[in-house]
Amino acid sequence: MAQTTPIDSERLHMRATAIEDAEALLDIYSDVDLMTYWSSAPKTTVAEVRDYMRPFLALPDARSWSICLRDEDRAIGTLAAMEKRSGVTEIGYTLVRHHWGTGLASEAVTALIDRLFTDEGYRRVMADTDPDNAASNQLLERLGFEREGHLREEWETHIGVRDSIIWGLLASEWRR
Repeated sequence: MAQTTPIDSERLHMRATAIEDAEALLDIYSDVDLMTYWSSAPKTTVAEVRDYMRPFLALPDARSWSICLRDEDRAIGTLAAMEKRSGVTEIGYTLVRHHWGTGLASEAVTALIDRLFTDEGYRRVMADTDPDNAASNQLLERLGFEREGHLREEWETHIGVRDSIIWGLLASEWRR
């Protein structure tokens, strides 16, 4: 498993997520609309965010970056990469609502994909989204991901049992 080393892009600095980011990330995890398609219900306190973060940060095959603006250290989102098997990793991402529509999510995910394919040698990157999460599905499609599957009743979430769309991108297809 690769280290969670920083990733920089034109407007962003992405560094390893720390439990101390919980206060800033409450802006994301407490947003009812943003959390609609997440696997767990919105959080209401910093303590709940910390409790949510701890198990993921301890996973041996997962890495998480806090997305920060280049000139700031406050987390405005997260990126994650979870190795599924040799050569294959799954990504996830969030971004605080007041930065939606600015291209920052695309910039962050692009930088992560570049790292995974170019620097780390993965052959495949995948993502798993709710079919109704239009913004996330459109982002993946714009970045060149192919819709590879529709898993019916895949996830039991805070809004009920949900389907899942599986997206895939191969290193040979990646065009930054």
